[in-house]
Amino acid sequence: MRIAFISWRDLANDLAGGSEIFTDRLACSLLDMGHEVALLCGGPVGTRRYEVHDLGGVYTQYLKAPIVHHRSVKDWDLLVDEENGLPYFSPMWRRKPILGFMHHVHTDQWAQRFPPPLAAAGRFTEAHIMPRVYRRVPFVAVSPSTAAAMEQIGIAPEMIHLLQPGVEVPSGVPVGRHPEPLFVSVARLVPHKRVDLLLRVWERVRPVVGGRLVVIGDGPDRDALEAQAGSAVVFTGRVSEEEKWRLFSEAWLLIHPAQHEGWGFVITEAAAVGTPSIGFDVAGVRDSILDGVSGVLVRSEDELTAQWIDLAMDERRRSELSEGAREHGSKFRWDEVAKEFSAIADEVVGSARR
Repeated sequence: MRIAFISWRDLANDLAGGSEIFTDRLACSLLDMGHEVALLCGGPVGTRRYEVHDLGGVYTQYLKAPIVHHRSVKDWDLLVDEENGLPYFSPMWRRKPILGFMHHVHTDQWAQRFPPPLAAAGRFTEAHIMPRVYRRVPFVAVSPSTAAAMEQIGIAPEMIHLLQPGVEVPSGVPVGRHPEPLFVSVARLVPHKRVDLLLRVWERVRPVVGGRLVVIGDGPDRDALEAQAGSAVVFTGRVSEEEKWRLFSEAWLLIHPAQHEGWGFVITEAAAVGTPSIGFDVAGVRDSILDGVSGVLVRSEDELTAQWIDLAMDERRRSELSEGAREHGSKFRWDEVAKEFSAIADEVVGSARR
Protein backbone atom coordinates (compact mmCIF):
# COMPACT_ATOMS: atom_id res chain seq x y z
CA MET A 1 0.00 0.00 0.00
CA ARG A 2 1.07 3.59 -0.60
CA ILE A 3 0.50 5.59 2.61
CA ALA A 4 1.07 9.33 3.09
CA PHE A 5 1.04 11.00 6.52
CA ILE A 6 0.29 14.69 6.91
CA SER A 7 1.44 16.19 10.20
CA TRP A 8 2.35 19.48 11.86
CA ARG A 9 6.05 18.77 12.45
CA ASP A 10 8.99 16.59 11.51
CA LEU A 11 11.46 15.20 14.03
CA ALA A 12 13.90 17.90 12.86
CA ASN A 13 11.77 20.57 14.54
CA ASP A 14 13.16 21.76 17.90
CA LEU A 15 9.69 21.33 19.42
CA ALA A 16 9.23 17.76 18.20
CA GLY A 17 7.90 15.38 20.83
CA GLY A 18 6.03 12.13 21.25
CA SER A 19 3.65 12.76 18.34
CA GLU A 20 6.53 13.11 15.89
CA ILE A 21 8.32 10.07 17.33
CA PHE A 22 5.15 8.02 16.93
CA THR A 23 4.81 9.05 13.28
CA ASP A 24 8.44 8.30 12.48
CA ARG A 25 8.55 4.91 14.22
CA LEU A 26 5.27 3.84 12.65
CA ALA A 27 6.37 5.00 9.19
CA CYS A 28 9.66 3.08 9.47
CA SER A 29 7.86 -0.06 10.67
CA LEU A 30 5.44 0.19 7.73
CA LEU A 31 8.41 0.47 5.37
CA ASP A 32 9.83 -2.72 6.91
CA MET A 33 6.52 -4.44 6.11
CA GLY A 34 6.85 -3.46 2.45
CA HIS A 35 4.56 -0.43 2.31
CA GLU A 36 5.56 2.80 0.58
CA VAL A 37 5.44 5.81 2.92
CA ALA A 38 5.64 9.59 2.64
CA LEU A 39 5.29 12.48 5.10
CA LEU A 40 3.91 15.96 4.40
CA CYS A 41 4.65 18.41 7.22
CA GLY A 42 5.72 21.90 8.18
CA GLY A 43 9.41 22.74 8.14
CA PRO A 44 12.13 22.34 9.07
CA VAL A 45 12.40 18.77 7.85
CA GLY A 46 15.19 16.23 7.92
CA THR A 47 16.28 13.29 5.80
CA ARG A 48 14.30 10.12 6.56
CA ARG A 49 14.04 6.60 5.23
CA TYR A 50 10.76 7.69 3.62
CA GLU A 51 10.15 10.69 1.39
CA VAL A 52 9.37 13.99 3.14
CA HIS A 53 7.57 16.98 1.60
CA ASP A 54 8.13 20.36 3.28
CA LEU A 55 4.85 22.28 3.58
CA GLY A 56 6.51 25.47 4.82
CA GLY A 57 5.73 27.53 7.91
CA VAL A 58 3.78 26.78 11.06
CA TYR A 59 0.54 28.24 9.69
CA THR A 60 1.11 28.56 5.94
CA GLN A 61 1.42 24.76 5.74
CA TYR A 62 -2.36 24.51 6.07
CA LEU A 63 -2.74 26.52 2.86
CA LYS A 64 -0.01 24.62 1.01
CA ALA A 65 -1.15 21.14 2.07
CA PRO A 66 -3.79 20.66 -0.69
CA ILE A 67 -1.38 21.95 -3.36
CA VAL A 68 1.49 19.68 -2.33
CA HIS A 69 -0.91 16.77 -1.94
CA HIS A 70 -2.28 17.14 -5.46
CA ARG A 71 1.19 17.54 -6.94
CA SER A 72 2.95 14.80 -4.99
CA VAL A 73 0.71 12.18 -3.35
CA LYS A 74 -2.70 12.59 -4.95
CA ASP A 75 -2.93 8.99 -6.13
CA TRP A 76 -1.65 7.35 -2.95
CA ASP A 77 -3.96 4.75 -1.43
CA LEU A 78 -4.38 6.38 1.98
CA LEU A 79 -3.81 9.78 3.55
CA VAL A 80 -3.25 9.66 7.33
CA ASP A 81 -4.39 13.08 8.52
CA GLU A 82 -2.92 13.87 11.95
CA GLU A 83 -5.02 16.27 13.98
CA ASN A 84 -2.78 18.65 15.94
CA GLY A 85 -5.40 21.12 17.07
CA LEU A 86 -5.91 23.01 13.80
CA PRO A 87 -7.20 20.54 11.17
CA TYR A 88 -6.03 20.29 7.57
CA PHE A 89 -9.67 19.72 6.52
CA SER A 90 -8.51 17.05 4.08
CA PRO A 91 -12.06 15.73 3.40
CA MET A 92 -12.67 19.03 1.59
CA TRP A 93 -9.82 18.51 -0.90
CA ARG A 94 -9.20 14.75 -1.11
CA ARG A 95 -11.61 12.20 -2.56
CA LYS A 96 -9.58 9.06 -1.94
CA PRO A 97 -9.44 7.29 1.48
CA ILE A 98 -8.50 9.26 4.61
CA LEU A 99 -7.70 8.01 8.10
CA GLY A 100 -7.72 10.60 10.87
CA PHE A 101 -5.05 10.27 13.57
CA MET A 102 -5.58 11.89 16.97
CA HIS A 103 -2.89 12.07 19.65
CA HIS A 104 -5.01 14.13 22.03
CA VAL A 105 -7.73 16.76 22.07
CA HIS A 106 -6.20 20.18 22.76
CA THR A 107 -9.00 21.76 24.80
CA ASP A 108 -6.88 23.16 27.65
CA GLN A 109 -3.83 23.98 25.58
CA TRP A 110 -5.47 26.68 23.46
CA ALA A 111 -5.59 29.12 26.40
CA GLN A 112 -1.99 28.32 27.34
CA ARG A 113 -0.60 29.05 23.90
CA PHE A 114 -2.75 31.82 22.42
CA PRO A 115 -4.49 35.08 23.42
CA PRO A 116 -8.18 34.67 24.38
CA PRO A 117 -9.79 35.43 20.96
CA LEU A 118 -7.50 33.02 19.09
CA ALA A 119 -7.82 30.41 21.84
CA ALA A 120 -11.62 30.57 21.63
CA ALA A 121 -11.49 30.21 17.83
CA GLY A 122 -9.15 27.24 18.11
CA ARG A 123 -11.32 25.46 20.67
CA PHE A 124 -14.43 26.05 18.58
CA THR A 125 -12.75 24.78 15.42
CA GLU A 126 -11.45 21.62 17.08
CA ALA A 127 -14.59 20.84 19.08
CA HIS A 128 -17.32 21.77 16.59
CA ILE A 129 -16.16 22.36 13.01
CA MET A 130 -13.61 19.54 12.75
CA PRO A 131 -16.01 16.76 13.88
CA ARG A 132 -18.58 17.87 11.29
CA VAL A 133 -16.09 18.04 8.42
CA TYR A 134 -14.57 14.65 9.37
CA ARG A 135 -17.85 12.93 10.31
CA ARG A 136 -17.40 10.19 7.68
CA VAL A 137 -13.67 9.73 8.33
CA PRO A 138 -12.47 6.83 10.54
CA PHE A 139 -9.93 7.74 13.21
CA VAL A 140 -7.07 6.26 15.17
CA ALA A 141 -6.72 7.27 18.83
CA VAL A 142 -3.46 6.61 20.69
CA SER A 143 -5.06 5.94 24.09
CA PRO A 144 -8.42 5.24 25.73
CA SER A 145 -8.31 8.77 27.20
CA THR A 146 -7.94 10.28 23.73
CA ALA A 147 -10.78 8.09 22.40
CA ALA A 148 -13.05 9.27 25.23
CA ALA A 149 -12.19 12.93 24.57
CA MET A 150 -12.91 12.42 20.86
CA GLU A 151 -16.35 11.04 21.66
CA GLN A 152 -17.02 14.11 23.82
CA ILE A 153 -16.49 16.42 20.84
CA GLY A 154 -18.84 14.39 18.67
CA ILE A 155 -16.77 11.74 16.89
CA ALA A 156 -18.81 8.54 16.75
CA PRO A 157 -17.27 5.73 18.84
CA GLU A 158 -17.69 3.22 16.00
CA MET A 159 -15.37 5.41 13.89
CA ILE A 160 -12.50 5.23 16.41
CA HIS A 161 -9.72 2.60 16.38
CA LEU A 162 -7.30 2.32 19.31
CA LEU A 163 -3.59 2.15 18.43
CA GLN A 164 -1.09 2.51 21.28
CA PRO A 165 2.57 3.28 20.50
CA GLY A 166 5.43 0.82 20.72
CA VAL A 167 8.81 0.86 22.43
CA GLU A 168 12.13 -0.02 20.87
CA VAL A 169 15.00 -0.46 23.32
CA PRO A 170 18.31 -0.25 21.43
CA SER A 171 20.93 -2.91 21.96
CA GLY A 172 23.74 -2.14 24.36
CA VAL A 173 21.70 -0.13 26.87
CA PRO A 174 23.61 -0.26 30.18
CA VAL A 175 21.95 -2.15 33.04
CA GLY A 176 22.09 -0.97 36.63
CA ARG A 177 20.81 1.88 38.77
CA HIS A 178 22.95 4.79 39.80
CA PRO A 179 24.34 4.27 43.33
CA GLU A 180 23.05 7.70 44.40
CA PRO A 181 19.41 8.83 44.09
CA LEU A 182 18.82 9.88 40.48
CA PHE A 183 15.47 11.09 39.18
CA VAL A 184 14.67 11.94 35.58
CA SER A 185 11.99 13.97 33.84
CA VAL A 186 11.66 14.12 30.05
CA ALA A 187 9.49 16.78 28.44
CA ARG A 188 9.25 19.70 26.06
CA LEU A 189 9.64 22.77 28.26
CA VAL A 190 6.19 24.23 27.66
CA PRO A 191 3.43 25.15 30.15
CA HIS A 192 1.27 22.01 30.02
CA LYS A 193 4.23 19.77 30.91
CA ARG A 194 4.30 21.54 34.32
CA VAL A 195 8.04 21.37 34.93
CA ASP A 196 7.57 24.38 37.23
CA LEU A 197 5.48 22.15 39.51
CA LEU A 198 8.21 19.49 39.34
CA LEU A 199 10.80 22.00 40.53
CA ARG A 200 8.60 23.12 43.45
CA VAL A 201 8.09 19.56 44.60
CA TRP A 202 11.80 18.78 44.23
CA GLU A 203 12.58 21.50 46.77
CA ARG A 204 10.49 19.52 49.28
CA VAL A 205 11.86 16.12 48.26
CA ARG A 206 15.58 16.89 47.98
CA PRO A 207 16.25 17.71 51.66
CA VAL A 208 14.85 14.29 52.60
CA VAL A 209 16.23 11.96 49.92
CA GLY A 210 19.19 13.84 48.41
CA GLY A 211 20.50 12.99 44.95
CA ARG A 212 19.94 14.74 41.62
CA LEU A 213 17.04 15.65 39.36
CA VAL A 214 17.85 15.58 35.63
CA VAL A 215 15.44 17.40 33.29
CA ILE A 216 15.79 16.26 29.68
CA GLY A 217 14.29 18.39 26.94
CA ASP A 218 14.15 21.91 25.59
CA GLY A 219 11.55 24.51 24.79
CA PRO A 220 10.51 28.15 25.10
CA ASP A 221 10.22 28.01 28.92
CA ARG A 222 13.77 26.79 29.53
CA ASP A 223 15.32 30.06 30.69
CA ALA A 224 12.51 30.76 33.16
CA LEU A 225 12.62 27.21 34.52
CA GLU A 226 16.39 27.24 34.95
CA ALA A 227 16.07 30.49 36.88
CA GLN A 228 13.47 28.88 39.13
CA ALA A 229 15.45 25.68 39.77
CA GLY A 230 17.11 25.08 43.12
CA SER A 231 20.20 23.01 43.76
CA ALA A 232 20.96 19.53 42.38
CA VAL A 233 18.89 20.14 39.21
CA VAL A 234 20.51 19.53 35.83
CA PHE A 235 18.93 20.76 32.58
CA THR A 236 20.45 18.76 29.74
CA GLY A 237 18.51 20.17 26.77
CA ARG A 238 17.92 17.65 24.02
CA VAL A 239 20.13 14.59 24.31
CA SER A 240 21.13 11.75 22.00
CA GLU A 241 19.17 8.51 22.02
CA GLU A 242 22.14 6.80 23.66
CA GLU A 243 22.25 9.33 26.49
CA LYS A 244 18.49 9.20 26.98
CA TRP A 245 18.49 5.42 27.37
CA ARG A 246 21.51 5.55 29.69
CA LEU A 247 19.70 7.97 31.97
CA PHE A 248 16.52 5.90 31.83
CA SER A 249 18.40 2.78 32.88
CA GLU A 250 20.25 4.55 35.73
CA ALA A 251 17.29 6.51 37.09
CA TRP A 252 15.54 5.43 40.25
CA LEU A 253 12.27 6.98 39.07
CA LEU A 254 10.81 8.90 36.14
CA ILE A 255 8.77 11.86 37.37
CA HIS A 256 6.12 12.99 34.87
CA PRO A 257 4.07 16.00 36.06
CA ALA A 258 2.29 16.76 32.75
CA GLN A 259 -1.22 18.21 32.83
CA HIS A 260 -2.31 15.74 30.14
CA GLU A 261 -0.91 13.59 27.36
CA GLY A 262 -2.13 11.71 24.35
CA TRP A 263 0.02 8.86 25.62
CA GLY A 264 2.92 9.05 28.07
CA PHE A 265 5.51 8.00 25.50
CA VAL A 266 8.56 8.38 27.76
CA ILE A 267 6.74 6.51 30.53
CA THR A 268 6.61 3.26 28.55
CA GLU A 269 10.15 3.82 27.30
CA ALA A 270 11.40 4.10 30.88
CA ALA A 271 9.26 1.11 31.87
CA ALA A 272 10.93 -1.02 29.19
CA VAL A 273 14.23 -0.77 31.11
CA GLY A 274 12.56 -1.27 34.47
CA THR A 275 12.25 2.35 35.60
CA PRO A 276 8.91 3.03 37.32
CA SER A 277 7.15 6.38 36.97
CA ILE A 278 5.16 8.76 39.13
CA GLY A 279 2.62 10.84 37.25
CA PHE A 280 -0.71 12.54 37.73
CA ASP A 281 -3.99 10.70 37.21
CA VAL A 282 -4.75 12.62 34.02
CA ALA A 283 -5.58 11.76 30.41
CA GLY A 284 -2.84 9.79 28.68
CA VAL A 285 -0.70 9.36 31.78
CA ARG A 286 -3.28 7.08 33.41
CA ASP A 287 -3.18 4.98 30.25
CA SER A 288 0.58 4.47 30.24
CA ILE A 289 1.13 3.92 34.00
CA LEU A 290 -0.40 0.83 35.57
CA ASP A 291 -1.08 2.25 39.02
CA GLY A 292 0.67 0.18 41.67
CA VAL A 293 2.23 -2.11 39.06
CA SER A 294 4.53 -0.09 36.78
CA GLY A 295 4.41 3.14 38.75
CA VAL A 296 2.14 5.36 40.83
CA LEU A 297 -0.61 7.80 39.90
CA VAL A 298 -1.14 10.83 42.14
CA ARG A 299 -3.83 13.47 42.34
CA SER A 300 -2.18 16.45 44.01
CA GLU A 301 1.13 18.18 44.52
CA ASP A 302 1.24 16.99 48.13
CA GLU A 303 0.62 13.40 47.09
CA LEU A 304 3.38 13.62 44.48
CA THR A 305 5.76 14.82 47.20
CA ALA A 306 4.79 12.02 49.59
CA GLN A 307 4.99 9.24 46.99
CA TRP A 308 8.29 10.51 45.62
CA ILE A 309 9.86 10.47 49.08
CA ASP A 310 8.32 7.12 49.97
CA LEU A 311 9.54 5.38 46.82
CA ALA A 312 12.99 6.91 47.05
CA MET A 313 13.35 5.61 50.61
CA ASP A 314 11.74 2.18 50.09
CA GLU A 315 14.05 0.04 47.97
CA ARG A 316 11.86 -3.07 48.21
CA ARG A 317 8.75 -1.28 46.90
CA ARG A 318 10.78 0.43 44.20
CA SER A 319 12.18 -2.95 43.12
CA GLU A 320 8.68 -4.44 42.88
CA LEU A 321 7.51 -1.56 40.71
CA SER A 322 10.66 -1.92 38.59
CA GLU A 323 9.78 -5.53 37.77
CA GLY A 324 6.19 -4.54 37.00
CA ALA A 325 7.40 -1.69 34.79
CA ARG A 326 9.71 -3.97 32.82
CA GLU A 327 6.91 -6.47 32.20
CA HIS A 328 4.48 -3.71 31.24
CA GLY A 329 6.95 -2.01 28.89
CA SER A 330 7.72 -5.27 27.09
CA LYS A 331 4.14 -5.45 25.80
CA PHE A 332 4.54 -2.50 23.41
CA ARG A 333 6.34 -3.44 20.19
CA TRP A 334 6.53 -1.37 17.02
CA ASP A 335 6.26 -4.38 14.71
CA GLU A 336 2.94 -5.28 16.35
CA VAL A 337 1.77 -1.66 16.18
CA ALA A 338 2.55 -1.59 12.44
CA LYS A 339 0.58 -4.82 11.90
CA GLU A 340 -2.42 -3.37 13.73
CA PHE A 341 -2.17 -0.14 11.76
CA SER A 342 -1.85 -2.04 8.47
CA ALA A 343 -5.03 -3.96 9.26
CA ILE A 344 -6.87 -0.70 10.00
CA ALA A 345 -5.55 0.80 6.75
CA ASP A 346 -6.70 -2.25 4.78
CA GLU A 347 -10.16 -1.92 6.28
CA VAL A 348 -10.41 1.81 5.52
CA VAL A 349 -9.20 1.47 1.92
CA GLY A 350 -11.30 -1.62 1.34
CA SER A 351 -14.45 0.05 2.66
CA ALA A 352 -13.85 3.09 0.44
CA ARG A 353 -13.46 0.89 -2.63
CA ARG A 354 -16.64 -1.00 -1.83
